[in-house]
Order: sequence, then C-alpha cells, then structure tokens
Amino acid sequence: MNLSALETLLAQAERVLTRLEAVLPHPLAAPDWSASIAFRYRKRAGSGWLEPVRHVSPIRLSDLKEVDAQKERLARNTEQFVAGASANNVLLTGARGTGKSSLIKACLNEHAGRGLRLIEVDKADLVDLPDLVDLVAERPERFIVFCDDLSFEEGEPGYKALKSILDGSVAAAGDNLLIYATSNRRHLLPEYMAENLSYQHTEDGEVHPGEVVEEKISLSERFGLWISFYPFTQAEYLAIVAQWLKHHGLTEAQIEAARPEALVFALERGSRSGRVAYQFARDLAGRAALAGGAGA
Repeated sequence: MNLSALETLLAQAERVLTRLEAVLPHPLAAPDWSASIAFRYRKRAGSGWLEPVRHVSPIRLSDLKEVDAQKERLARNTEQFVAGASANNVLLTGARGTGKSSLIKACLNEHAGRGLRLIEVDKADLVDLPDLVDLVAERPERFIVFCDDLSFEEGEPGYKALKSILDGSVAAAGDNLLIYATSNRRHLLPEYMAENLSYQHTEDGEVHPGEVVEEKISLSERFGLWISFYPFTQAEYLAIVAQWLKHHGLTEAQIEAARPEALVFALERGSRSGRVAYQFARDLAGRAALAGGAGA
C-alpha cells in the first residue's frame, strides 16, 4: 500500500470515528452552575445534560395559602437540609392542584441565596439518577432532585433506580442531595382490589400484607417524610382566589364581587383547587386590565 492510499484510508477511518462519537453516549458533564438556581435534566440519543432554567417560577412561601401545616413541615425539613443538619427525602401526595409542586419551588426561592439548587428529572430519566448523584457529590451547594407527578407502572426501570438511591444501594446519595417528589398516588404504583386478597391475618390479630403489596409500598416507605394534601373546601378555595386577586392588584370590592363567578369557574372545571383559583385570578385580572385600558 502506497503512502497516498494509506492517508486516504486513515482519513476515512477518522471520519467514521467522528460519526461514531456523535451518536455514542457521552458522560454527564457539569453545567455552568452559576447560570441558574434550577436545572432540568435532558436526554437525547443516549446522552444526558443539565440545562439551566432561564425563568424560574418566582413563587414564595407567603403566596401559598390554606396549606399551612404542609408548608411548615416542608419548610422545616428544607431549613435543616440547607443548614447542613440531617433531613429527609420527601414525598408530597394528594389532591391535584393543591400546591405540592409550588411548595417545592417556593422553598427553592426561599433558600437559593444560601446555596440551595434544584434539578428537575423526568420519571423516564430516573435510571440516570446515580450519574447525577456522582456529578454533584463534591459540590458545595445543596441539591434537591425534583420529580413532579411521579407514578410508575409495573416493570418501569426508573422505579428500581429511585428505590436504590433512596435507601438500599451501596452507592447512596451524598449529604448534599435530597429527593422531593410529588404524586397523586400515595404508593406511586397502581393498586388493584385483588391485591387485598394477599393480606394475611394471624391469630394474634395482626395484619400482614402479601408480597405484591409489600413491593408496592416499599418505594414510598423509603421517603422519610410524607406530606399529604387534601381537596379545598369552598371557603378555602375562595380565600385562595382572594389572595391571588389581591396579588394582581384588584380592590376588595372587586374581589368580593368576583366570588360568584369564581365558584362557577370552579364548577365548570370540576375542581376547587389552588391551581383553578390561580387560573381564575389570572383570567379575571387580565379582563380587568383590558377593561381599564379601554376605559382610559
């Protein structure tokens, strides 16, 4: 083989290697940690990266009403974590639209100045959780891995990965990382009536769940703190509506006049949740702003 042919072959081999590098998975690289207080884990073609969140929700703890007990428990756990004291992974469960995710974001804003950071991870990407744990292990910040609206179907790979990181794996999470998850399912897996048949009653009156039930509750049990949220009463819903309308600058008279319309809005949506109250307030405030501009 002459020199020219060898050079051509080497050039072709280099092009093939370049193409292979483009499609092969790359190790998780550290982002610019100063770019934001919150990051999203993204994945494409087998490679993952942390994307800074450019516009973080500005919600504060004082913005959240009618969840004082839940707020106090999560705020206390987060304060312990940020201060370097022992704290628990948290599972927030219950009715939709009651402020579970908002409460986590509010805690982030409360403590971001003291080094708290948030990494949002989709359920499908939880298999890469060990890589995230390793990436932040030596960082001085405190990290919350946030899994929103978490639930699993039978056999999903992220279930085992999360279970191992929470408790049970040799490679456990470091002291600077906690997992905060929200879910409408208390045990994160679907539950079926037939599974109740696996319960056993012993002669001393104790009740023991069967293996299927034990497996389903084993993940949620690994969260050290459970915080439950409940549907709002009509009075609580109207109080949240009033709070958001006040936030948008409406007067007390306008807020009082909006009560019947707020109830109809909730009836049409089939829910008296904090999310519905917030959506109603945005709609009414927007209409009021346009009406004021037209009047001017």
